[in-house]
Amino acid sequence: MAILKDPQVSERLRVIPEQIYVERHVRPKYACRNCEGSGDEEKAAVRVAPAVPSIIPKSIVTPGLLAFIFVNKYVDHLPFYRQEKRFERIGVVISRQDMSHWQGTVYTALKPLYELMRGQLRSGPVLRMDETTVQVMDEPDRKDTQKSYMWLSLGGPPEKPVAWYSYRETRSSKHIHEFLDGFSGYLQTDGYEGYDTAVKAFPGIVHAGCFAHARRKFFEASSVTKKPGKAEEGLSRIGKLYRIEQDLRSRNLDPETFCSLRREQAQPILSSFRDWLEKSASHVPPETLIGKAVSYTLGEWEKLVRYLDSPYLTPDNNACENAIRPFVLGRKNWLFSGSPHGAESSCGLYSLIETAKLNGQNPYWYLAYVFEQVPLITHQEQWETLLPWNVKIPSKPQVP
Repeated sequence: MAILKDPQVSERLRVIPEQIYVERHVRPKYACRNCEGSGDEEKAAVRVAPAVPSIIPKSIVTPGLLAFIFVNKYVDHLPFYRQEKRFERIGVVISRQDMSHWQGTVYTALKPLYELMRGQLRSGPVLRMDETTVQVMDEPDRKDTQKSYMWLSLGGPPEKPVAWYSYRETRSSKHIHEFLDGFSGYLQTDGYEGYDTAVKAFPGIVHAGCFAHARRKFFEASSVTKKPGKAEEGLSRIGKLYRIEQDLRSRNLDPETFCSLRREQAQPILSSFRDWLEKSASHVPPETLIGKAVSYTLGEWEKLVRYLDSPYLTPDNNACENAIRPFVLGRKNWLFSGSPHGAESSCGLYSLIETAKLNGQNPYWYLAYVFEQVPLITHQEQWETLLPWNVKIPSKPQVP
């Protein structure tokens, strides 16, 4: 039977389960007879080749293992106790306590890199902020059941974005003062009054609002009735603004032209929307969901329309909400932080990973590269090379 020239080819996917192997380092010892009995400690009789530099000296971890553990937790939302079980299934004993200790050690080692990112955060034209709750154990003078807060600031130049996570015990506006210190430009947030209070102390900051929150309130109002009414009308008007935004941004216009066209097309819709809101406010009960939606939108109006003033502003704060979502998803799995230091180190890893993602980096390869390079740093300037927008990683790097 003859073999035809064009055989049929089919493909199937096969998976190789996770594998861990031992990387063995042999360090030769050298003896020098001329140094014996010299009494000079600088000329020891027996010398050993130097150990491979490690971000956690005298430990079993490699940069790749650390990156694997942290990506599992902060990207794929697997707490350390679940990872401990996964390691057991492939025959390796790595306790959750060890992983927690490694996290704290890495966080301390990377502090110079975090400070560089934090300095970059305030250098852009827009700073976006959001916050969510977190439960932290062993806080001084506080019960373990009390809620603390994880704050997110999203900023930096548009081509070098930074996501910065900060843990604080409360939601007080005094923390916002701290985050805004040194920043000048637009601050975009939701309607939490703490931001309004804080902004008053910074004349160089212009506060912009979030149409997504206004839209959400109209959506909640529409979900409690089967008949179309004012809630659907509000949603329709907001939808028109988003369609204009989407269309203009898809055209890659220069900033000046973009702002001009956006204002020209959106302003009539906004004016009509404002008139509709004011008329509706006198006809709907304020305690109803539609009444609350109308009241919220009118109360935030001056901040909501400020997005027209800058090409770097969007109608909403969704970019910030998207950046804080990984933390919210992770919180559903690990539930709480074991200590304030654990919460702070989690902030550092979230900041590094989410900033890497915003700058187009694969978080595993980026972390592995950083962990490999940190012990080799001898000058402060070298930390600059490890910022996510400065790192160029090969498409298929060697696993460290």
